[in-house]
Amino acid sequence: MTEILSSYVAGDWHTPSGSPDSARAVHDATNGQVLHHVSSAGIDFAAVNEHARGTGISELQKLTFHQRGVILKKLGAYLMERAKDYHEISFSTGTTKRDGFVDIEGGIGTLFTYSGVARRQMPNSTVHLDGGVERLSKSGTFVGRHILTSRQGLAVQVNAFNFPVWGMLEKFGPMFVAGIPVVVKPATDTAHLTRAVVADMIESGLLPAGAIQLIAGDVTPLFDHLAEQDAIAFTGSAATAKHLGGLECVRDRGTRFFAEADSLNFSLLGPDAGPGTEEFDLFVSGVVAEMTIKAGQKCTAIRRTFVPEQHKEAVAEALVAKLETQGVGDPREKSTRLGPVVSDKQRTDVLDAIDEITSAGAHVLTGGREASDELAQNLGGAYVAATILQADDPWVDAVHDIEAFGPVTSLISYSSTEEAVRLAARGRGSLVGSVVTHDAGFASEFVRQVAPWHGRILVLDRDDAEESTGHGSPLPTLIHGGPGRAGGGEEMGGLRGITHFMQRTAIQASPDMLTAIGGEWVAGAERQLGQHPFTKTLADLRVGDALESERRTVTLEDISHFAEFTGDTFYAHTDEEAAAANPFFPGRVAHGYLIVSFAAGLFVQPDPGPVLANYGLEGLTFITPVSPGDSLKVTLTAKRITPRETDEYGEVRWDAEVVNQNDEPVAKYDVLTLVTKE
Repeated sequence: MTEILSSYVAGDWHTPSGSPDSARAVHDATNGQVLHHVSSAGIDFAAVNEHARGTGISELQKLTFHQRGVILKKLGAYLMERAKDYHEISFSTGTTKRDGFVDIEGGIGTLFTYSGVARRQMPNSTVHLDGGVERLSKSGTFVGRHILTSRQGLAVQVNAFNFPVWGMLEKFGPMFVAGIPVVVKPATDTAHLTRAVVADMIESGLLPAGAIQLIAGDVTPLFDHLAEQDAIAFTGSAATAKHLGGLECVRDRGTRFFAEADSLNFSLLGPDAGPGTEEFDLFVSGVVAEMTIKAGQKCTAIRRTFVPEQHKEAVAEALVAKLETQGVGDPREKSTRLGPVVSDKQRTDVLDAIDEITSAGAHVLTGGREASDELAQNLGGAYVAATILQADDPWVDAVHDIEAFGPVTSLISYSSTEEAVRLAARGRGSLVGSVVTHDAGFASEFVRQVAPWHGRILVLDRDDAEESTGHGSPLPTLIHGGPGRAGGGEEMGGLRGITHFMQRTAIQASPDMLTAIGGEWVAGAERQLGQHPFTKTLADLRVGDALESERRTVTLEDISHFAEFTGDTFYAHTDEEAAAANPFFPGRVAHGYLIVSFAAGLFVQPDPGPVLANYGLEGLTFITPVSPGDSLKVTLTAKRITPRETDEYGEVRWDAEVVNQNDEPVAKYDVLTLVTKE
């Protein structure tokens, strides 16, 4: 008797009791043997909901963004040490070592990325400031700003079978940083691989209680408990996305719904990229890679291959020849480039889709049902032959509407840029398109017109090919998602992926109140003058601590010396007559960087102390020109204090404002420093 896969709910492992006959059987994709059964029978979904809300939210939201980021980094290292074990399990899903790297190491890599986003782009607090301060009144006593805070709900992942590790971790990373407890519902056919990773995440002891739960099997009863603070993040078919988007919790109770749906992605060969060019070879290799990696079971795989009419036959011949070199067989063998699809059911669905497309106006160039049946008979698993279909007419609906979710693409010709744009848009929205061309003019014209229908576009040529990650690889720093048929949602995208699971709120208040709420000093808020702030460690320094400097008069000799010493002899600093003719200057004026240098001399405390280094300026703006004889004063205010979790120092952002003798602003900027904690 095979086991029933266990779930992790309410802080404990749950294995359904009873006979496996009542559960769904999962088979090894390579040989058809039963691996285990999957069922969620007996799970107390009310307890799942309560554990996430009662334990997960409180434990997670005790942590700052930086603390969550540090945990992700440690968790990524812990999982990476166990990646070999995940590959062994992955073979049973039909995945080769090459394919598994994208899923396993690629998935773990997203944790490192989101660790970096949390620690480098977010404050070491639980409130994230979104954009700058908006002045809402004449005198500046009424201001506004957007903040992002953690929602008081849970996030449910409903994941596809094709990326059981990456699909779970690329969602978990931003959800965790956002402070939201996660319930993972993996696809049944590959749930055992997801479970292995989740089990190690729990075993690591790194995650706060309630941060993650796993449900193998039906998760439908949980939706009855979801409401306005919760979210559902889905990856899978457009049909399932439509069903989930219509759930009562989404429709009536305001649960956020994010969908990343399979779509008919395209790759297009530019008119310039004929046989013999580097781009032609890149195009052929790219299409073949997307057909064979994961046996074409990728939401980003190339379903529509667009080629110029004049290159149609050459491309077809090159693709068929390239596919003949791709070893087909057991994914455990190093020579295998194309393994089986995930299950017999998936194999049936792919072959039925091929038949539907061919019956509607396309013919098989290579592969198809007969070749697939021969493969399956010889190899004994859920094999589908790599299949290229050629559209008899580029506007046959089937090649733009029907997705064969396997190692299948349709070859479609175009006769003009205008037709290529219309064909790309005919997919009604997709996750990704790629353009292989060395013609910048064509690329610019084409990309600008097709961008509204696509979430991501790769432009590939000889210049970026060596370092390109390829057509089918979403990156955690860029968005993954697309309009229309692709679901209309977004995942990842660096900081954007975190903010999807947070609440943006506009705060209107006085500068003092906005400073207190956001944790960053706002112009017009109270300053604390006294001890020089550069003499304070992070333990003593407070937002609003400030220094008002003495004054320094700028002389003509200062300006002339700076021009000669630096080589900046721009006429506004050296020629009185020419400077006076410029409508922006009253005559010779001081260099902007002379002003910044003098300001530093006015506010710097020269002795060794807590300030370790000045590592930059941001937002430098020169406002009122400085003429010889003007007197400068600088006010320096501690704007934001960010202790680092893993170092004995932190970052302090200072607001610097330089004014003249009339208190007119001369320059404004932020000074960035590193300061010791103690």
